[in-house]
Amino acid sequence: MSAKTKIAIACQGGGSQTAFTAGALKALCEARIWDQFELVSISGTSGGAVCAALIWFAWEKDENPLWRRLLAFWKDNTAQGWLEQTFNHFVVGSLRLANVGLLPTVQLSPFSPFLQSMTAIATMGHREPFRNFRSLLEAHINFAEVASWGPRAKRPILMIGAANVTTGKLTKFISLHEPIRPEHILASCAVPNIFPAVQIDGDAFWDGLFSDNPPVQELIRPPSVGEENLPEEIWIIKINATACEHVPKLPDDIVDRRNQLEGNISLFHQLRHLEMLNDMLLANAFQPQYLARFIKAPIRIPKSFSTDPDKPYHIPWMEMPEELQAMLDLESKLDRSAANIGRLMEAGEASARRFLEERREAVTPA
Repeated sequence: MSAKTKIAIACQGGGSQTAFTAGALKALCEARIWDQFELVSISGTSGGAVCAALIWFAWEKDENPLWRRLLAFWKDNTAQGWLEQTFNHFVVGSLRLANVGLLPTVQLSPFSPFLQSMTAIATMGHREPFRNFRSLLEAHINFAEVASWGPRAKRPILMIGAANVTTGKLTKFISLHEPIRPEHILASCAVPNIFPAVQIDGDAFWDGLFSDNPPVQELIRPPSVGEENLPEEIWIIKINATACEHVPKLPDDIVDRRNQLEGNISLFHQLRHLEMLNDMLLANAFQPQYLARFIKAPIRIPKSFSTDPDKPYHIPWMEMPEELQAMLDLESKLDRSAANIGRLMEAGEASARRFLEERREAVTPA
């Protein structure tokens, strides 16, 4: 019996739009990918880090079904009851009006006591997991139990991306080297104009949009994940749209497109690097004794990103269909309505099932 193909899954961040990632991960689990593949690592930034951490924790505890905890998190994160639904509708609607110039805007720091007080008043009567993101995380991941594990070599390895505000360095929090803490995930989700920078061991961190979104290159580095955990394939769950049908002209559309490009730039840079590395591997550019220390086989990267579809290592990524991307705007990344979360999750499930079918067709001999 041949060894299972080692895979890593990388989850891009995108606020509420990351419900797409939750749907994709659910479908991958429903397909029992572990019967055919060995998941050696899972990475994520921002909302992608949340989804990755939930699946990782459930995996560590050998829960069945594996996606139950993930879906429970997103249910708690969804606006419930008229009070939360009204608040969500007001926030998203106000931002849409402000971003098209129909409402005046006031810039307040997330550190502002006034803003914090107004937020506390506006969310009175809401469920604690809905109004407090840390409480939401701690309701679905037992971080005290995670801390008791210590650094964890058990597969899959969890990797979370963030950016150190003070040093300017990109940071990875990796379960192989330290217990994952709530601050690590909060740091990866700390959008600067919404959340204060997260303090960890004397440093301050912002969200993964400024980091690798999601971490990909580190997934093939032995010092990061261990020599036995190098993947043969990397599967990417992608949130931010690659292409844009029309040149954005309205202020809201410009901000949205800029956010998408910022969210993709680090991913594309990493994939270009992997593409070059694969080309060199296939051309036998490395001495065997050197290669054996780092990489065992070419890494598979997305066909949709490739400039040469005839190369043997390309696999398409999981991405939203264009018609759904056209319906979404910047504010939908903050929209926690059941309608928004539900359609994104359904699209993620469909995309993952399509991904598995396309992969099967790509590797099955004619």
